[in-house]
Amino acid sequence: MKKSEDEPKKGAPAYMNTYGDMMTLLLTFFVLLFSMSSIDVAKFRAVIASFDGSIGVLSGAQTIEENTSMLGNGIKQFPQKKNKEDLKQQANKDAQEILDKLKQNLEQYVQDKNLQDKVSIEQNGDEIILRFDDVLLFDTGKADIKPGAIPVLDTLGVRLKEYLEQGYRIRLEGHTDNVPIRTSQFPSNWELSAARAIAVAKFFTDEMSFEVSKISTEGFRDNVPIGDNGTPEGRAMNRRVEIKISKDNRS
Repeated sequence: MKKSEDEPKKGAPAYMNTYGDMMTLLLTFFVLLFSMSSIDVAKFRAVIASFDGSIGVLSGAQTIEENTSMLGNGIKQFPQKKNKEDLKQQANKDAQEILDKLKQNLEQYVQDKNLQDKVSIEQNGDEIILRFDDVLLFDTGKADIKPGAIPVLDTLGVRLKEYLEQGYRIRLEGHTDNVPIRTSQFPSNWELSAARAIAVAKFFTDEMSFEVSKISTEGFRDNVPIGDNGTPEGRAMNRRVEIKISKDNRS
C-alpha cells in the first residue's frame, strides 16, 4: 500500500541534531567558565537554594536573587593578566614609597640626635644621600678623620647598620674642589677624594662592624661639583663626603 505524502517521518526532526549540538557546545562553554572561576561557597549555596520553587517545579524557597550573580562573580574573580609594563610601574611605585618612608625616618633620626646642622639629607632617584662637609670630617689636604667627627659618624652608624641588616647597601663618595694638590701622599685630588671615602668606610667596618660586602667607596676628585668653584663658598660645598643608601639588588 502506498504511503500518504502527508504522513510524517518517524524519529526526531532533522533540525534537532543541530539544536542538540548547539546545546552541548553551550553547556561545555559554561562548564569551562565555571571551572576557571573562583567559587564563593556562600553565594553558590544561595543560588542552589534559590532554585527551589523558582522555576515552578520544586516547592518552597525564594526566587533567584540578582545580587548572587555567581557567573558574573566567577568572571570577576578570574585573575586578570597584567602586562610587564604594569608590573614594572607597580614595582617602581612600591619601591618609591619605601624610599620616601626611609628618608622621613632618617630625617627624624637626625633631628632627634641634633645633627641637622652637620649632615644634610636628600633623595636622588633610588638613593638617599647623606652629605658631610669635609671641614667636619677632615683637615685641609688630609684624609684622617678628625676626633670631633667621631661622635657624628658613630651616631649615624647605629642607624646605617640597621639599614644594612634590612637589605640595603651604602656607597661612600669623596669629592674635592678644583684647587690642585700635589704631595707625596696625594699626587692629585683623585687620590685625596678616594682616601677620604675609604677612611669613612674603614671607620664603619673597623669600629662598628659593618659588613664589608655591603659597602663600596669611590673618589670623584672635582668631577661632580655642586657649587661654583669660582667662589670660596662654592669650593667649600664641593669639598664633601657623601653616603648613598640604596636597596641591595645583587642576587
